[in-house]
Amino acid sequence: MQSVLVNGRILTPHGIVEGKALAIRDGRIDGLIDPADAPAAVQRHDLDGGLLVPGFIDTQVNGGGGVLFNDSTTVEAIAAIGAAHRPYGTTGFLPTLISDDLAVVDAAMRATEQAIEAGVPGVLGVHIEGPFLNVKRKGIHDPSKFRTLDDEAVTLLSSLKRGKTLVTLAPETTTPEMVRRLAQAGVTVAAGHTNAAYGVVRKALDAGLTGFTHLFNAMSPLTSREPGVVGAALESQAAWCGIIVDGRHVDPAVLRIALRTRPLDRFMLVTDAMPTVGMADKSFDLQGRHIQVVDGVCVDDQGTLAGSDLDMIGAVRNAVAMLGLSLEDALSIASAAPAAFLGLADRRGTIQPGQAADLVLLDKDVQVRRTWIDGVANL
Repeated sequence: MQSVLVNGRILTPHGIVEGKALAIRDGRIDGLIDPADAPAAVQRHDLDGGLLVPGFIDTQVNGGGGVLFNDSTTVEAIAAIGAAHRPYGTTGFLPTLISDDLAVVDAAMRATEQAIEAGVPGVLGVHIEGPFLNVKRKGIHDPSKFRTLDDEAVTLLSSLKRGKTLVTLAPETTTPEMVRRLAQAGVTVAAGHTNAAYGVVRKALDAGLTGFTHLFNAMSPLTSREPGVVGAALESQAAWCGIIVDGRHVDPAVLRIALRTRPLDRFMLVTDAMPTVGMADKSFDLQGRHIQVVDGVCVDDQGTLAGSDLDMIGAVRNAVAMLGLSLEDALSIASAAPAAFLGLADRRGTIQPGQAADLVLLDKDVQVRRTWIDGVANL
């Protein structure tokens, strides 16, 4: 072992463990040991009685620290976004590109590869949200960027050489065969900004679609004679649903009802964060439109939602306060659930031997006091 974390409570898949130390070796969790068994020469981190939990994984991060990924598809931008979110417990993230030209998509994917190769802390891949969306559910996306998912686009979306690729698309704008091609190429496919009928979504699920991007927002609702995208999502017991828990994107009562329809571990917290996270300046420009934070959410001059000013530890606290979840369950859908969604459950998302030492130290007020990524602490 190379370091041990002592004097804390540790959240494991089997519950909170007290009186043990966590040993870390080569950036991975070595196991729980008796503190007295740690060699004297090993570096010790005193947790001061805090709660050590798995690092949070955010699959939808448009920006942070004053940086918008669409504006700067570079390694430096990805690093800045990750650094802005890390103080809020995010130890793994997908920089997210909203609808743009394929040349920009290509640049975003290449920057992601380079960031992973360079060892930028926390970057796990890339989320391409659009431009294969439905104009009827465009939200803040620029419809002039929308296009058909053709062979050229499938080849591009399947080209990431390092990390995970998540693609959000509207199933009704393409075919189950195209969804299947992406899934078979290793791309994680989610439905979002979609007006699809229930039957169309069911066919996409059968073809390999495994997620729903910001459930309830920018998708056809559940109605009495057409279940829509929401109905297909809530009926599915296997697909993962990203939820923005800020009290504004979705009424908490609606989310509480949703949680009763399907396994909790198939929900995951996302921020849909914009450049304002970590910044005093709560305004920015998005593809020529002025966006500002109003009552905690990002909106344009017409009041259209444009992502959020939410961070992951805030989402965790909201999940407890607004949705009635236990802290342990809220932490799980911020870590284990997104790890499983991305196919990383064997490497990240829980505190157990062999997992990456991606960790967050919380105090009694559920505030982040320290994080570790691959065993490296930010002190």
